[in-house]
Amino acid sequence: MVAYVVEELQDVTLDIAGPEGRLAGHDLMSPFVWTEGKTFRLLVRVLNNPLGPTDPTGVIWGGDSDDGVMFRMRHVPAIVPGPNPDDAGGCEDPTVVRGEGGNYLVFYTGVDAARSQGSLLVAKGPELTELHEQRVMLKAPKSEGNIKEATLARGSDGQYRLFYEYAKDGASRIGMAVGQSVEGPWTVVDDPFPIREDAWDNWHLSTGPIVQEDGRDPVMFYNGATVDARWRIGWVSFAPDFSHVTGRGVEPVLMPPPAKVRDATDIAFAASCVVMGENIWLYYSLEDKILRRARVRYYT
Repeated sequence: MVAYVVEELQDVTLDIAGPEGRLAGHDLMSPFVWTEGKTFRLLVRVLNNPLGPTDPTGVIWGGDSDDGVMFRMRHVPAIVPGPNPDDAGGCEDPTVVRGEGGNYLVFYTGVDAARSQGSLLVAKGPELTELHEQRVMLKAPKSEGNIKEATLARGSDGQYRLFYEYAKDGASRIGMAVGQSVEGPWTVVDDPFPIREDAWDNWHLSTGPIVQEDGRDPVMFYNGATVDARWRIGWVSFAPDFSHVTGRGVEPVLMPPPAKVRDATDIAFAASCVVMGENIWLYYSLEDKILRRARVRYYT
């Protein structure tokens, strides 16, 4: 029987998020971490706390680290709201892939100026501080919810899968689209897996990072919740061509610890993974404000 077991937890910190830093008191969410050589790279959603009526719902900042725990942040954000009307209200949930010619492609959620709809956008450029081209990748029909939280993977059939969160009947679901390249065009297909009515993920589903290793089925560390939005992190595996589900954890891999204050948000939300040897370092956020990573091991 397959199991993914958390064996260690570590706090993830930003050098300018301390008491005297530029981002002191800000909420930190959606930590997307990857490696280039020996360097860990980070894109993260940052927002004011408390959030004012005209504040953006997110600004995306970038940073670097030698150990994957303490990040040195850049002097300016990587992606800021506007002038595109589709992200004038905020920029959230970054996901990074390398496109043709070595360009960075940053998929992110753009929130419109009225904060009424989120769409899936992509920014493109040779450096994380030079993301010039921005365009809408997927957008829901008006008044039909949001499309956000991109995760990309290439199947054994050579086709790419774009997983995303969307809204349906007052709940979040995971959708999937298929394309010939990471830049699309994308064709929406059936949802990859449903909620489970008698489980911890019986109401909401949201995408998480996918780990693909030789000899194992691809696994997504996804986010699921009850109707009262108590979010936990679980796992689901797929056939190598993503044609069907091959396994799914009965219980969550990660749950939030007991809150220190009564009004804290009861949420653990997965954002990215870095594989190092036998360890999967899963980066996630707690209470929509704290960054952490977990060392996860695969057992059979």
